Amino acid sequence: MNKRLFGLLVVLMSLSLIGIIFVQSYWINKSVQDKEEQFSNTVTQILNRVVENIEKREVQDYLDEFYKLKDSIGEPKAAHLKNFFFFDRDINSNEIRFYTHGILEEDYDLASTLFDIGSETTTFKNITSTKTTEIFKEEFGLDGKSYALTPVQKIKKIGELASVDRIGMDLAFRELAKSRSIHKRVTRQEIELFLSRELKNSGIDIDYEYGVYSKGLPTKVKSKKFKFSNTSLYKSPLFSDSEGNTNFSLLLTFPKKKRFLIQSILGMAILSLTFTLIIVVAYAGAIYQLIKQKQISKIKSDFINNMTHEFKTPIATINLAVEAIKNPKIISDKDKVLRYLQMIRDENKRMHAQVENVLRISKLEKNQLDISKDREDVHDIIEDAITHVELIVADRGGYINTHLNAERSEVLANEMHFTNVMVNILDNAVKYSPDTPKIDVFTELANNFIVIKVQDQGAGMSKSVLKKVFEQFYREHTGDIHNVKGHGLGLAYVKKIIDDHQGEVFAESEKGKGSTFYIKLPLI
Repeated sequence: MNKRLFGLLVVLMSLSLIGIIFVQSYWINKSVQDKEEQFSNTVTQILNRVVENIEKREVQDYLDEFYKLKDSIGEPKAAHLKNFFFFDRDINSNEIRFYTHGILEEDYDLASTLFDIGSETTTFKNITSTKTTEIFKEEFGLDGKSYALTPVQKIKKIGELASVDRIGMDLAFRELAKSRSIHKRVTRQEIELFLSRELKNSGIDIDYEYGVYSKGLPTKVKSKKFKFSNTSLYKSPLFSDSEGNTNFSLLLTFPKKKRFLIQSILGMAILSLTFTLIIVVAYAGAIYQLIKQKQISKIKSDFINNMTHEFKTPIATINLAVEAIKNPKIISDKDKVLRYLQMIRDENKRMHAQVENVLRISKLEKNQLDISKDREDVHDIIEDAITHVELIVADRGGYINTHLNAERSEVLANEMHFTNVMVNILDNAVKYSPDTPKIDVFTELANNFIVIKVQDQGAGMSKSVLKKVFEQFYREHTGDIHNVKGHGLGLAYVKKIIDDHQGEVFAESEKGKGSTFYIKLPLI
């Protein structure tokens, strides 16, 4: 994948992720707004019903009191305003039907204490309708001359003139009730009873505060913790007259409304955020894998280039040696032939060792490498590993000093693989010492572990390199990628072998001042 295509993919995926997060945020915000609007509409309806119930209760109280007083004064003064008369005669049954329908006005002089308006009496006029049906039977005597009307049935109904009269009575009570104090017209207990019932019926379980205000000023009828707030206040006019005017308003507020609204959509919001988080994690993982694969691709390309270069050199050397041996002048010189044969053998061993390293790493990755462990002496393995590199160190005028101070040094290890581990670390110390190699090897005890320390005074590593030094194929380059021979598998191999031995390996380094590698293994 080229750099431009990779960048385009990252940008498109990032824009898609930002879009998803934006849509989720918009949806959650819109849900809160919709819930708040729905909540406000429901509360407004509840408040209107509460006010209506309070007003109906007040009018009904006056009507009950009115009927009680009306019954206590006996027969009222009555006068018929209008009468309608109907007469019908049935020849077959000899019955005569009389029907009258009149409008009756009744005057009631009631005690004025009903409204506390200061006068001695209050006069109410009640207009009702009276309906009377009488049936008489005609009877003649035996002589055929005498005649009489015998009453058979009489039905009398008295009722209200019309429903409009009830409305008029309600309006009259409302007008007269204006003069009373608000705390006599409604109580806190009544408001709380109606509010609690209506909120429960609407499925709203939340604390509330209320208050009755008169012309914008608070009255005694309010809850203890009620505070006026323009932002979260619901208002409904109370005790309106026939023209819709009133001095009183019932105010309702919910101190925990925000929490209630958020909790109402909390389940879906958490689910949405969870899926969004999964998408973010998956996206980050995909980007990480893409970057990692890109790095691996680059490292593998470098590895192939290095391997090609390192195979190219010994192959060229072998070819030159073979051509030299074929020369008649050389073939007769036994010493030169042996020398060229030794060169061929050395270069062949070098290529074989490189191939073996690659194969070992491959087997370790697939867990196919059978590592049997026996009781081994760490000091002996260190001494053996030093013999593999001491000639190279001596040839460059350097040294390897040992400080094997650990009193116990027996571990459970595989001799061949652990020797390779030490050789790789020592070989790195030699390769990355631009000047004379100066290497010190230490051993010491730490609780039930032996710690091996390989210290050099070479080029050292930066912190960024130190973090990746044990990764496969990773090599630090200083301009020319072939300036230090290798293929980035040595320390990866070291890490895998030490992990298999239940040990630890790590390094400390400072650029220009050398590096120190630590190996920690459990003692037997």
